[in-house]
Amino acid sequence: MDYSQKFHELVQSQLERVKKIKEEKDFIDYQNLDTIIIGIIGGDGIGPAITSQAQRILEFLLKKELQLEKIEFRTIRGCTIENRARVNKAIPEDVLNEIKKCHVLLKGPTTTPRKGDKWANVESANVAMRKELDLFANVRPVKVPELGIDWTFFRENTEDLYALGSQGINIDDDIAFDFKVITTPGTQRIAQAAFEYAKNNGKNKVTVVTKANVVKTTDGKFLDTCKKIALDYPEIEMDDWYIDIMTAKLIDEKRRREFQVMILPNLYGDILTDEAAEFQGGVGTAGSANIGKRYAMFEAIHGSAPRMVEEGRDIYADPSSIIRAGAMLLNHIGYSQQAEKLLKALEICSVSERKIAITGRSDGATGKEFADYIMDTIKKL
Repeated sequence: MDYSQKFHELVQSQLERVKKIKEEKDFIDYQNLDTIIIGIIGGDGIGPAITSQAQRILEFLLKKELQLEKIEFRTIRGCTIENRARVNKAIPEDVLNEIKKCHVLLKGPTTTPRKGDKWANVESANVAMRKELDLFANVRPVKVPELGIDWTFFRENTEDLYALGSQGINIDDDIAFDFKVITTPGTQRIAQAAFEYAKNNGKNKVTVVTKANVVKTTDGKFLDTCKKIALDYPEIEMDDWYIDIMTAKLIDEKRRREFQVMILPNLYGDILTDEAAEFQGGVGTAGSANIGKRYAMFEAIHGSAPRMVEEGRDIYADPSSIIRAGAMLLNHIGYSQQAEKLLKALEICSVSERKIAITGRSDGATGKEFADYIMDTIKKL
């Protein structure tokens, strides 16, 4: 293999991506759309079971808008591991074409094959979707009032080690290379999104998380770029932490209360948000937003749990994560009152009242029973 040519091709592809970032337009204005099209992607494993319950709740909350044709739901089929492996693509072309006809997406978990799995080694559908739709901001809120936790993570979604994660090079049996990509415009837009969120939501502190003391070139660029963006927001304090100590400080009962909004490169954001989700009940309870200027995708942050399907337990899977993602979707497209009702009902049903509980097994409630409980609670609000 000509390694210099391979590296040249990778660099060229990233230069083209940077060019596109610089040419991108403003965010879509949902209020100017005649009909907002919401695509539903069930995904793999327990995905279809939990996503269908979230869809039922959204349809319940948007009943009037559906009747007026201001909202349309579309089911996107074919984004399954079986179909992706069959065509050897992270997202089959026909599926991607249907996805691009939507404005926002509600997506269940998808399976990403590992080396040695029975499936073809296709790229993560999540990673591919973020690239194809340019969903550069992964936004994950974590709020636990009784612990003094009110965090919002802005994870850069299209760069870092994930940008070229499937294009590493095996030199020989002893050496393998992967590539970490950080760009100035890519970092600028995630930093601006985070600082704008802080400004618009009464937050006075933004924390940047890197390993710039060791990974000096790429993480150094990320940190320096965030510092420059911070100059445009003098009313907001900016500090920075290294990823290793930051994972410790999230469990520091005194220090963790100080954090509000955090900006992270892709990999660190992936790790830290999973840790943070444990404070509010685990990754099964956390939703995630993937936001670009033209498209947005909202998803559960946990995996597809194929064993639950194999054991016939998918109907008992907890839909809380995808329901919370649905609330984020509602808020994103301008239905903040419905989003607030949904989150309040979810809190009542999951924590304060908790008339039924999901255990993942037949000794607990089904996802449908839990969704019914939420809708009954919403009616009383």
